Amino acid sequence: MAETRLIQGRYRLLDLIGRGGMGEVWRGRDESLDRHVAVKCLKPLGPQQGDPGIGRVLRERFRREARVAASLQHRGITVVHDFGEDDGVLYLVMELLEGRNLSQLMDDGVQGPLAVPDVVEVTEQVAHALAYCHDQGIIHRDLKPANIMRLTDGTVKICDFGIARLGHDAGFTAKLTGTNIAMGTPHYMSPEQIGGESVDYRSDLYSLGCVLYEIATGAPPFDHGDAWAVLLGHRDTAPEPPRAKRPELPDFLEQIVLDLLAKSPDDRPGDARELAHRITAARGGTLAHPAPAARAPVPPAPPAELPDWTRGMTNGPKATGAVDLRAAVPLDAAAGLTGEWISRIDGRRTPDAGQARRTERSTAPPELLSVLATRHTAGLSLSRLGKWEEAVEVHRGVAAEREQALGAEHPDTLASRYEVAFTLSRTGRPADALREYEHVARGRELALGADHPDTLGARQEIAYVLGQLGRHFEAHDLYTAVLAGRERSPHLGPDHPDTLRCRHNLAYNLSRIGRLEEAHRTAGEVADARARVLGPLHPDTLVTRYEVAYALGRLGRWAEALQTYREVAEARGQALGADHPDTLAARYEAGISLGRLGHSADALALYRDLAADRARVHGPEHPETLRARHGIGVNLGRLGRWEEALEEAREVCAARVRALGPGHPDTQVSRREVAVGYGWLGRWDESLAEYRQVAEDRERALGPGHPDALAARQDEAQLLERLGRGAEAAEVYGRIAQRRGE
Repeated sequence: MAETRLIQGRYRLLDLIGRGGMGEVWRGRDESLDRHVAVKCLKPLGPQQGDPGIGRVLRERFRREARVAASLQHRGITVVHDFGEDDGVLYLVMELLEGRNLSQLMDDGVQGPLAVPDVVEVTEQVAHALAYCHDQGIIHRDLKPANIMRLTDGTVKICDFGIARLGHDAGFTAKLTGTNIAMGTPHYMSPEQIGGESVDYRSDLYSLGCVLYEIATGAPPFDHGDAWAVLLGHRDTAPEPPRAKRPELPDFLEQIVLDLLAKSPDDRPGDARELAHRITAARGGTLAHPAPAARAPVPPAPPAELPDWTRGMTNGPKATGAVDLRAAVPLDAAAGLTGEWISRIDGRRTPDAGQARRTERSTAPPELLSVLATRHTAGLSLSRLGKWEEAVEVHRGVAAEREQALGAEHPDTLASRYEVAFTLSRTGRPADALREYEHVARGRELALGADHPDTLGARQEIAYVLGQLGRHFEAHDLYTAVLAGRERSPHLGPDHPDTLRCRHNLAYNLSRIGRLEEAHRTAGEVADARARVLGPLHPDTLVTRYEVAYALGRLGRWAEALQTYREVAEARGQALGADHPDTLAARYEAGISLGRLGHSADALALYRDLAADRARVHGPEHPETLRARHGIGVNLGRLGRWEEALEEAREVCAARVRALGPGHPDTQVSRREVAVGYGWLGRWDESLAEYRQVAEDRERALGPGHPDALAARQDEAQLLERLGRGAEAAEVYGRIAQRRGE
């Protein structure tokens, strides 16, 4: 779509900020009122849907739901300004929100839960918004982390109120998608929704309970491997109490979550307003916090089947692993609103292995296999676009249907299971990915042999996820074995790109287990080989040269590391562009090297330029922008400019609290920098308060025995000792020794 596209002669589309299954969201400008807005364009129906009546139904439903959404006026609900149709595309004009949804906030915490105060605040604000909507007779029906936004000023807003319901009629959805996959996300569906019963406002309360459970513990209440198990969990199984997964949660919050997750709507809180009052009372200290009452296990329901609409359903995206859609592949400017919705796909990785090799005779209908092959390819396309969560659900569905049609060990089934594992590993779920890869590797070894390229590929990915899980010594042994298999294979050999990728990963892993000289030597050999095979400016070549620089830094050879980082940054600028994230990352590491060499003035200048570029490309409160600004503060301190350093550190800390949350590791690093600045300026009481806050935050987030939490307590003790408060220092040192088991 061209950036100058004008909707209804009034709304000018400026840039794409989001893309999902229903359509796209653009940042736009209302030229009549001269204000920025968000414009949601629903994906148009193409002729392949086959039923011309569906378009009429969709338009009528859209108008009805848009009117409902526009009638809602509450600070906790996204404001809808306008809606209509332009050149066959339905559009909705909303207020432009500055913030991140709960899914993204959990990603910022490395797929972890939110801080407890944030969970309580979100609960209270969402409860008030739901109470208002339920008073209007409106039910959301699709409450999930991606539909709840926290703005930069702390306001929490529910998005897609009413519009999310467009795809929830099962028969209508099946006609629209042609895949027999019902829309909606099973992780947040109430038992009455699953049972196909009529729902009321209490269904929203159950969905809210699922959301709160996830942001409080890091996982949904029923986090099973397939959609059928999730649905049965909602219907038949009592959830594990949240404090069993996160003991620091307050009793009252656990009780509220469990009350919301009651199987029967009659056993849930009376309404959202009652829920809001409970939260408000608890925050004010007027609500007793009794230990949660033991709940008897919910007896299993009779072995009745779930509704027909659930058949073939996949899990759908959970909060963790959400993708920043602003980084999506740019659209074809000539396509326009009604053009193709998946564009510019590069050639990532292997095709569907089963399309090229059939080792079993199938009795499945050829038309079914053709549909599954098309869906497999669509899943690959989603991965290439960075839509990992959508990709994993497509591949899960295809894998399940291929297993039923072809068998568990058929190459096509294993190809789909491989893609499931690949996407899981890229969305922060390495343990789940490991199980899938191990299954694929066993099946391929039995069918193809241990040294077949497909078998080696699966085993190499096992090594990769072992590294993600911190099991670097196991990863090293497996990389070594896979490398030997690749080098002796007549189909691969030492210079094959897959062999070089394996050697690169081996070099990376060697540095993580402390074998730095070997890591440096191996990375250098791979970089030379990739330059010869792929070219000096190929992204893979530059990735390995980046690894060479990292190893040099670990070895203390900072001058060589600096030179290599600078060369990588320059080469990436030529090959990828000056504003590409990889180019900017190399510049950041060059700044680290300058600081290590004592060139603080040069490092300061570099970080000022980098922060300005990051802010222009990503925004002023993007984590990478704030990381560059942190470097500014550090080097101001190294230059003895402590007043400026303290001011920078305080601003970055405040921005990180807003963008990442108070418990995020980057926020804690900034808070420690604030403490250091206070200390250098002789403001000891303020310095001590900050050190203690860092220690408390780390203990809450990581546990009191975590090395980072202990290091923060060590800072506190050293400052107490410096202030002559020996008895207090000795007490803190004693607690540290006890937690270390000394």
